[in-house]
Amino acid sequence: MAIEIKMPALSPTMTTGTLAKWLVGEGDRVNSGDVIAEIETDKATMEVESVDDGVMAKIFVDAGTENVAVGAVIAVLAEDGETASDVAKAGLQEPSSPVPVTSVAAEAQERAEPAPVTAAPVTAAPVKAVPAPKSKSSDKPRIFASPLARRIAADRNIALEGITGSGPYGRILRRDVESAATAPIAQTTAALAGATPAGATQQGDSYLVANSQMRKAIASRLQDSKQQAPHFYLTVDCVIDNLLEARKSLNAKAAEGIKISVNDMIIRAAAMALIAVPEANASWEGENTRLFRHADIAMAVAIDGGLITPIVWAAEQKGLAALSQVTADLAARARDGKLAANEYTGGSFTISNLGMFGVREFAAVINPPHGGILAVGAGEQRPIVIDGNLAVATVMSVTLSADHRAVDGAVGARWLQAFKGFVENPVTMLL
Repeated sequence: MAIEIKMPALSPTMTTGTLAKWLVGEGDRVNSGDVIAEIETDKATMEVESVDDGVMAKIFVDAGTENVAVGAVIAVLAEDGETASDVAKAGLQEPSSPVPVTSVAAEAQERAEPAPVTAAPVTAAPVKAVPAPKSKSSDKPRIFASPLARRIAADRNIALEGITGSGPYGRILRRDVESAATAPIAQTTAALAGATPAGATQQGDSYLVANSQMRKAIASRLQDSKQQAPHFYLTVDCVIDNLLEARKSLNAKAAEGIKISVNDMIIRAAAMALIAVPEANASWEGENTRLFRHADIAMAVAIDGGLITPIVWAAEQKGLAALSQVTADLAARARDGKLAANEYTGGSFTISNLGMFGVREFAAVINPPHGGILAVGAGEQRPIVIDGNLAVATVMSVTLSADHRAVDGAVGARWLQAFKGFVENPVTMLL
C-alpha cells in the first residue's frame, strides 16, 4: 500500500515550512534512515529522514515551495513489492488537502482534484548521516553534507565534490567548507568580478535577496516585541578583574577538556540573580504573570542567516564546569543546525553577548515571551574612582531590557544589583 509522506512539524510552533530541497527523485529507492528532504522552518533548516523502505513514487510539492502546511502530503512512497507504476495504476493522484504555495515553480503547476488515499504517514526527524545510495538517475553517489555546509558552499562558490567531510560516514560539515583552501579565493574572485550573491537578483546597483523563513520569523517576533512589550532599560558597570582572575584559576585546575568562558560565568551570575530576585524571572501572559521556578536561560547564538537562542535549562543547578560543556555543545550544534526543537523553545530569560566583537554597550530587544534580556558588552580597561583615588580597572557594561508589564523598574534594579554582586565577587556564585 502506498505510504503518504507528510510535511512534518519540526518544532512546537511550526505551522508551515519551506520545502527547501529534495534529496531523492521520483523512482529512487529509499531506505529507512535515508535523508529524503531538507525543510526550512522559522528556526533552522532541518534534514528529514524516512522511517520506511520503499520507492519514491510521486513528489507533489516541488523544491523551493514556501508555506507548506504541516500535515500536507508532499510525496508518496511505494512499499516493497510495489513500483511507482503500480501506485499510478491504483489511481493515486495528488491529495485534496490544500498545500499553500508561493514559489514560482509551484504556482506554475495546477494538479487535478484527487481521490483520497488511506495510508500511514512517514514520520520525520533530524537524521544521523548514513552512507548514501546511488540515485537511479545518475551514476554519481549523492554527497552527504549538512544544510549549513551546503549554503556556505553555495555562497562561496565551492564545489562540495572536492571536500572531504569530517562528520559521521564522511558527512561534510560547516567546518569542512570553511577550511577549504579555495574558499577565500572563490569569494575574492566573485567580489572582484562583481558577481551576483548566491540567491540574489540584481536590480541596478543593488541586489534583492529573498528572506528565509528564519529571517521572516525573526522580523515578526522582534517587531511584535517592540510594539507590544513596553521596554525599559537599566545599565550598570561591573568591575570584572576578580572574575577574570577566578576564571584563570578555575581553568588552571579544571579537568582536561574543560574551559570555562567569561560568558559561562555571566550565565551563572544571571541564573543566581534570577533565583535571588524571583520577581524578575517572569513572563507576561495577559490575564496572568508566569513566575518560573528555575533560571532557564536562553543564550543568543549568531548563525548564518539569522539568530537562534538555545536554552540552558535550570542554569542555577549547574556548576561552571557543567555550564561550559553545555554551552559549548549548544553553540556548536546551533551553528551546524542540529538542535532539537525542545532545545531552543521556551526558557525564562535571555543573554545576548556582543563583547567579543568589541561592542562597549548596547540595548537588546526582548525575546518574547521572556520578561527580560541582558545585553553584555566588552570588558575593557577604564579609569575608575576608588575611595577618592583614580585607578584603572577592567569594566564591563551590561544593560537589562525588561518588559514593564511583568517586571517593575525597582525589581529590574534589584536584579541588576544582585547580578553585579555575583560578577564582582565571583566566589559568591559558587556558594
